[in-house]
Amino acid sequence: MSEHTKLEHFIGGERVAPKSGEYFASTNPATGETLYEAARGNTADIETAMQAARATFDDPRWRDLTQTRRGHLLRKLGDLIGENAEELARSESRDNGKLLREMRGQLANLPEYYYYYAGLADKIHGDVVPTSDRAVINYTAREPLGVVGAITPWNSPLTLTTSKLAPALCVGNTVVVKPSEYTSATVLRLAELAVEAGFPPGAVNVVTGFGAEAGQALVDHPGLAKISFTGSTATGSRIAAATASRFIGSTLELGGKSPNIVFDDANVANAAMGVVAGIFAAAGQTCIAGSRVFAQRAVYDELLERVTERARSIRIGDPLDDATELGPLAFEAQRDKVASYVDIGRDEGARVLTGGNSSDGGLGGYFYEPTVLVDVDNDMRVVREEIFGPVAAIMPFDSEDEVLRLANDTDYGLAAGVWTSNLSRAHRMASRLEAGTVWVNTYRAMSPMSPRQGFKTSGVGIEHGTETIKEYTRLKSVWINTSEDAVADPFVLRS
Repeated sequence: MSEHTKLEHFIGGERVAPKSGEYFASTNPATGETLYEAARGNTADIETAMQAARATFDDPRWRDLTQTRRGHLLRKLGDLIGENAEELARSESRDNGKLLREMRGQLANLPEYYYYYAGLADKIHGDVVPTSDRAVINYTAREPLGVVGAITPWNSPLTLTTSKLAPALCVGNTVVVKPSEYTSATVLRLAELAVEAGFPPGAVNVVTGFGAEAGQALVDHPGLAKISFTGSTATGSRIAAATASRFIGSTLELGGKSPNIVFDDANVANAAMGVVAGIFAAAGQTCIAGSRVFAQRAVYDELLERVTERARSIRIGDPLDDATELGPLAFEAQRDKVASYVDIGRDEGARVLTGGNSSDGGLGGYFYEPTVLVDVDNDMRVVREEIFGPVAAIMPFDSEDEVLRLANDTDYGLAAGVWTSNLSRAHRMASRLEAGTVWVNTYRAMSPMSPRQGFKTSGVGIEHGTETIKEYTRLKSVWINTSEDAVADPFVLRS
């Protein structure tokens, strides 16, 4: 993709200009320069996309396609992603500032999501349910919902779109995606690849634009059967209220303030690398970031020294350079938000052990130094609120019960990390931590086969694994009376 390209919506298998004729600029966060202009979608564009998606859903060529054949299409899409991995990795790296080497790793794994749901496509079936009357057969079937909406964030556009798109298509839905206004390019390219893979035009549609315009119009559209959203808890709450009032489903993966807990029997060197990975990888711009670090008193000083030393040596720079370890934040306002939180922490009494400054990375972009805060407690805003940047708050603790109380004292419940060599403790902690994902002696491990769910204000619904199929289907129960005998009593309920 060349600089200053104008990107249009992708609707019904074609690039479509915005109804308003308006476009908006998207910048390269490493340099602050305009990367491209994307179509500014509104209610009219969403209407066009919804009509295309509904027409395809009702078209026998998609509706009556066998489950096995849908699986073949998903596998082909996975193959095409693999063939175009370098292009997609570079495009996403330039769009949101993630390291190119991290994006290459994500793209190497991304086809596996499509292969997983390709294999699952013809394993989805109902059951025959026993009844008290042998003349009556009762069976269940799982059916697609219709047109599914997906609103995806800027931190991992391809991966987080895939976590919605692959299972939705697997069961026969059609999809309208509204990507983040900061990262439109790779999601549009993904939709083009879906058509190339053989999905019918209208199966995957993308309307770019802003949340208050295109996103809200998608959520409010009366033809929408379900919305799947990844983003902030505040926006998720509004979406949940809007969908609940219309009795349609929503899957919401929201914010996090995850604890990363290091016990005194842990391998401290490995734990320190786990802390670094949990908060400084992707510049801390992940919902699962291990931003609250708890270290048992006996290893607190050693862990702090190791993490701080590594934070100081992290190489900041151009995300396209393989030597770079920390790229920019995705846009200027996000960089300013992170800076403001560190200032709040200072005002609250926190001490900045390292970092704590904005930078242009020598490129004119939106960089922020890896930052370690100490002298913090669980009541401070920097410990309670999601910062979404490379800022770790590190606190000591004495006992297992104490750290469980501190770790669970949060509105969020997305993920948690535990570092220990005690197997019994590992299981106890996994059981008692209020988080949908618990990692023991690792962090940020993920697989399309492993379901994930947020607890508390971190969301509702399940993504990944076989369980997510229920999120994209409806269950129908069918009763058939095979007897030709006269009905004995019409006023008695049959069972």
